[in-house]
Amino acid sequence: MKIRDHVAIITGGASGLGEACVRGFVDEGAKVAILDFDENRGRQIASDLGAATMFCKADVTDENHVATAINQALERFGGIHFAVNCAGVVIPAKVLSKGNPMSISSFSKVVNINLMGTMNIIRLAAEKMVFNAPNDDGEKGVVINTASVAAFEGQIGQAAYAASKAGVVGMTLPIAREFADYGIRVMTIAPGLFETPMLAGLPEKAKTALIKMVPFPKRLGKSSEFAQLAMHIIDNPQLNGETIRLDSAIRMAAR
Repeated sequence: MKIRDHVAIITGGASGLGEACVRGFVDEGAKVAILDFDENRGRQIASDLGAATMFCKADVTDENHVATAINQALERFGGIHFAVNCAGVVIPAKVLSKGNPMSISSFSKVVNINLMGTMNIIRLAAEKMVFNAPNDDGEKGVVINTASVAAFEGQIGQAAYAASKAGVVGMTLPIAREFADYGIRVMTIAPGLFETPMLAGLPEKAKTALIKMVPFPKRLGKSSEFAQLAMHIIDNPQLNGETIRLDSAIRMAAR
């Protein structure tokens, strides 16, 4: 599909990978609904980018929040063609720390936002996409999810995060197979180490240590590079049912 003159909902669109997608999609002529919990930042970005964008405050785990946001985007822009899932959290914790078990509520929160939130967006966005007019290939929409290399090489302390992202990878193909009947493609990107708010709080020493693990290019990824891949996925109809690692060939060490 072409991005121009189509409509995207982008979760986590007020920062990091999501914000880069918002800006990239708008630059390519799309209309974008930013779904995020950060109202101040989200409204500022929408204001900066003008009439092609709108902000919807939404908790991706809340069915009513998401349904309302999608309906608002539908009313404002007349359709939903792309859903890009970038909302996510990391809460590092060992399963056992000094003999004490991990908080199950902490584990549940990570899985709920990263995995359940992704599914919540997929199901409610696809419900609207099926009514789109198909293009020459019969295509009506594209879903792009965000996983992580932690889905494959989770480090110590990443049990919750790795589990949530592995779930996103695992459901990509079965949903793509199901949605083939509707003309909706489903893809997932598994980024490596990127310059995002998730890494911003790390000490410089820790960032340097992480960068040493990256083969090439030997630096953190740029959010704009994630957005470039998301836009290419939309443009290339052969990409479906797959997870693409965007990671500079990194394979994470145990710790």
